[in-house]
Amino acid sequence: MTVRGLYVITDPNLSPGRRMLHDVEEAIAGGARVVQYRNKTADYATRRRQAREIRQTCRIRQVTFIVNDDVELAAEVDADGVHIGENDASLSAARRVVGSARLIGVSCYNDLSRARRAVELGADYVAFGSFYSSASKPCARRASSALLHRAHRELRVPIVAIGGITPDNGASLVAAGADALAVIQAVFAAADRRAAAEQIAKLFDHEMSTR
Repeated sequence: MTVRGLYVITDPNLSPGRRMLHDVEEAIAGGARVVQYRNKTADYATRRRQAREIRQTCRIRQVTFIVNDDVELAAEVDADGVHIGENDASLSAARRVVGSARLIGVSCYNDLSRARRAVELGADYVAFGSFYSSASKPCARRASSALLHRAHRELRVPIVAIGGITPDNGASLVAAGADALAVIQAVFAAADRRAAAEQIAKLFDHEMSTR
């Protein structure tokens, strides 16, 4: 299980109903290496079904599958990991539920000290952002490329950049130290999901080979 490259996050508004699985398959075909299942509006039965379907696809394609927020769902569907924010379960509580074999990612916004603490407590990766204006979270705190540079130097876990990332602005974040670029709109709001994923995935081709 790795957190590297294009990291896509589902959105039930952009991929409603049964279309979600199809859109995830297209993103993976375009080069997504991590898929986070995020659906805060559906009932539990629907979320469990969707998560299981996406997990099966990710397992077949050898793509890392992460569940957003819900540690119980992550354990139930045998996800590769769970991603938590500041208003979700604590890292220690999440670890008790998902166990030692699954990944735990932590949102750290624009706070390097939060990331340091998370790594000390056993986080497997950390995420910073928003780096640009985001339609998904328009009021999100802003992070800078300087923060990525510092985190890349100090932390020994993968670093995810998120927030308003596109094929045009993502390369500078990879150069600054991002191991993964997390996107929603840039892939799932595109007319051609596969082509959109390919554009972002290829940003890692040169940078990762030189690190």
